[in-house]
Amino acid sequence: MASKTLQWLSLVGIIWLQSVNGTNSNFPAYSSQLKQLLSMSQVQLNNLAFASDAGKLFGFFPGIAALYFPLWLVLVIGSALGLAGYGLQYLFITGQISSLSYAHIFLLTVLAGNSICWINTVCYVVTIQNFPSDRQVAVGLTTSYQGLSAKIYTALVDSFTFSPVTRAKAYLLLNSLSPLVVSVMSVLFVRGLNVGTGNNMKVGFVAMFVLTIATGIYAVASSLGSVSSRLPPLANAIGILVFLLAPLAIPMAEKMKEKFLNGEMKVYVEENVGDDVERIESGIKAEDDHTREDDEVCVEEIGAMLMLKRVNFWLYFFVYLSGATLGLVYLNNLGQIAESRGSSGTSSLVSLSSSFGFFGRLIPSLLESNLSRSRYMKSRPACIAALMAPMAGAFFLLLSTANISLYISTAIIGVCSGAITSISVSTTTELFGTKNFSVNHNVVVANIPVGSFIFGYLAALFYRREASEDGKCMGMECYRNTFIIWGSLCLFGTFLALVLHARLRKFYSHT
Repeated sequence: MASKTLQWLSLVGIIWLQSVNGTNSNFPAYSSQLKQLLSMSQVQLNNLAFASDAGKLFGFFPGIAALYFPLWLVLVIGSALGLAGYGLQYLFITGQISSLSYAHIFLLTVLAGNSICWINTVCYVVTIQNFPSDRQVAVGLTTSYQGLSAKIYTALVDSFTFSPVTRAKAYLLLNSLSPLVVSVMSVLFVRGLNVGTGNNMKVGFVAMFVLTIATGIYAVASSLGSVSSRLPPLANAIGILVFLLAPLAIPMAEKMKEKFLNGEMKVYVEENVGDDVERIESGIKAEDDHTREDDEVCVEEIGAMLMLKRVNFWLYFFVYLSGATLGLVYLNNLGQIAESRGSSGTSSLVSLSSSFGFFGRLIPSLLESNLSRSRYMKSRPACIAALMAPMAGAFFLLLSTANISLYISTAIIGVCSGAITSISVSTTTELFGTKNFSVNHNVVVANIPVGSFIFGYLAALFYRREASEDGKCMGMECYRNTFIIWGSLCLFGTFLALVLHARLRKFYSHT
């Protein structure tokens, strides 16, 4: 049986992987510069944002690969795809490759978007396997760090670059290299372990939550204009990297604890307890197994083909489409939205959305660890509905001309879409089981490219209709109709989430 030290090391490695795996989330920070460098129209730019999400249409490939190949190989394949997708784009805009057309850029972006699915799949599978008794808490906690990716990349770029042209190149270079470097660093301990079900990990998770919350507070504070203007960019980058290294303290403390127990307590146990230890441990394990069977008695293990025939799946699919996916489309267009309103703080907005998205992804996991027995936390669809309602309000708030409304709405959409993303992992396992999770969840998130194309293309059409002859649109009219439609769709999604909650009420009453 694997030690707790290895369990926590695997979680730290997953945190690092998730921190650099949200490469598509920093697209708004350099989209305007990329538009100028490649002389693209707004529709073409939106198609590139869709292309990054379109990689998820092929997310079932890493899901299947995880069933038959070693996880380290799946991880390496994912990082290699990202290296090719972003790396070739970097070589193109730096003039080292001169034969890439727009179609090539589109396909490379699809490839880069697909690489995220491979790394995500490894992170989910390892977390669920290594923390079977606390999988929902562990998955939610690690997933939250992917919401921090844009903040991390922006902090690094701000530290070393200044001109708009250089910024776009720096983002592409970091997007191509960072996941590969971290994957190589993590490949030794991000793997499935043989763990028991009776381990008490509560103290470790409390410590991990404290460190994670501190990281989020620092990320939000350093994203605010009044603080970021006084904080040197290099100091900001160093600060965020220090917080990412801080979780290593938990496996280190666990290692010291294991040495102490092995050296001091083992003798006492063997001499004074003897054979009773085995009987006690067996009794605990049997009780834990029985408890887990009771907890999961309502969970049905089904495959992707059977899942697609279920009404609950399609309700869940469209709820996600009009919630987390719609929030992602907004964030993909954040650079153009800020530019159209005359705001020059695109980087700070991207950092703000990333930081609040981080907290959004973390909050469900934090509540799960403290209120898992509460009836208020049992129904995931009800929680999703409660999050989608303020999201709809945030879209309508964007109709206000006040500059503060842009920041408030971005923070709300970041928090809510991040929380829905985190909750969706647990929802998939509860509705369709853990056995085929790697394939099933990748089928669920296939709604992201669908929504990205439909909602993003619609926004681009409205933008182009209001644009001047040079293709640039300035003013509130650029996205007014878009925000009205997005807000209405989010309200409709809230209704669908309540319908799903009503259909699953009996299920959650027995969990």
